[in-house]
Amino acid sequence: MTLSEKLNKWAGYNREHEALRLAEITSIPPEDRLFWDTFKKPPKERKYVQKLDLFILIYSLLSFLVMTLDNSNVSNAYVSGMKEDLHLYGQQRNLFTTFFNIGSIIGAVPSQVILNRVRPSIWIPSCEVSWSVMVMIIASTKGANLIYAMRFLMGITESVAYPGFALVLGSWYRPDELAKRMTIYDGAWAIAYMFSGYIQAGVYTSMNGLGGLAGWRWLFIIDGLIGLPVALLGYYAIPDFPINSRVKWMSQAQKDYSVIRMHEVGRKPPRKLTLSRLCRMMKQWRPYGFMWPYILFNICDTSSYWNLWLKSLGIYSVQQINLIPTGGYACGLVSGYLLANMSDRAGKRFPFLMLAVFFNFLGNLLLAIWNIPFGVKMFAFFLPEIGYPLWGLMLTWSAETFQDDTELRGLVVAMGNTMASAMGAWFPLVAFPTPQAPMYKLGYKLVTGLTVLEAMGIVFFLIMSKRELKTRGKKLNKFGLAVDIEDYRDNGTDELSLEMGDEEVGKVGYQAKSGAVEITTKDVTVAEKI
Repeated sequence: MTLSEKLNKWAGYNREHEALRLAEITSIPPEDRLFWDTFKKPPKERKYVQKLDLFILIYSLLSFLVMTLDNSNVSNAYVSGMKEDLHLYGQQRNLFTTFFNIGSIIGAVPSQVILNRVRPSIWIPSCEVSWSVMVMIIASTKGANLIYAMRFLMGITESVAYPGFALVLGSWYRPDELAKRMTIYDGAWAIAYMFSGYIQAGVYTSMNGLGGLAGWRWLFIIDGLIGLPVALLGYYAIPDFPINSRVKWMSQAQKDYSVIRMHEVGRKPPRKLTLSRLCRMMKQWRPYGFMWPYILFNICDTSSYWNLWLKSLGIYSVQQINLIPTGGYACGLVSGYLLANMSDRAGKRFPFLMLAVFFNFLGNLLLAIWNIPFGVKMFAFFLPEIGYPLWGLMLTWSAETFQDDTELRGLVVAMGNTMASAMGAWFPLVAFPTPQAPMYKLGYKLVTGLTVLEAMGIVFFLIMSKRELKTRGKKLNKFGLAVDIEDYRDNGTDELSLEMGDEEVGKVGYQAKSGAVEITTKDVTVAEKI
């Protein structure tokens, strides 16, 4: 066996074996699938989903929490003494974000292409080890130049995490399970910002001056030390994809059951990504239709400017400046779970996406007015955080809309992040220049207008998706998801009418027996009993 073959066996895929395994498992008629009888009992199904949550969901949440913690600590450090110690001035704070975004632009799409060749269980933890080390290196900086370099490299390595985990999560959970888990995963953002505030406040109080180091330097060291063990856990916890998983914590029966679950939903297994396939992907309208609202929401995040306003008031201590915004992140966690839970139960994504956009719009509209009472302004900073669950719902929508192509499902999020980072590299410099803080001439007004365009993009994507359902000859399966005719027949789905009202299109209707569990719109699913 050559060195290349050994490396591929360790870190890569065997596409021929995967195709044979899928054909073998899915060729078993539903009535003869006695192999899955043990999963038909609610306790077995519940145990299976809990195992997915324990390893896939919890690890992805921890990893994304660490990533966000490492990315956000610059903002906390800036208002906690770093500006004065390093004599930072002008736009240097925004340039830290700009260099990070440039790295993300360069790394996002190549990282997803690499995932088509190298297993997520190898590639993602390796990148996480790298960025954790870089965070600790920042603690030794004597000026802005080293921070620019480390932030750039962190952008490259961190670019794999968000779309990578969204791809993995969307490959294991069914529609009635996915939105809650995507939102919990995405909620690590809010948890990380909360922890960053608490950690910085605690570090500033107890470690400032310890060993001759300022408190903000200790923040980078501690964040890096938190990330390393989480990264090492990833080599064991990440299960890759159902068709090629080799994790030790799942039995072979459960791995085969996972293939059946995704086959019944209509979610395609990964395939080799070629240049011709990539060109065909880019000729579709769907990637661009999805990226329209996705990019706008990405660049419309104004949460990092909250603590600058608090500092400008001159009435709060360093600890309070770091802690007050955590209340907004807590609101985001609560609203995120509530909206996602209602979305899974209702089987709809669109109404809850629009509700989240409304919170963002109202908050930024009030901040655009600016000359409002103190309490109203504080409330205005809270509102966009309440609308933050839009991220998780968008990821869920993408997992369901692009379920016919695993590679496109990963690339569309990566491309959205790339374009958002490209805009984020210059957008804060124009809309939110640091010397104007906290009252920006253009920032909040511009974001308010972009939020309206964001809502229009969501409506456009919904309309075009309904149109495609009819023009491309697709049918709704028993989960309410569009699938090709051959997949519709292979799964033995009972006839469903395409003559549905606008409210029904895109609805996940759990009204049929889905392999192991009978699910109806009135009953609570097994997954929701966990």
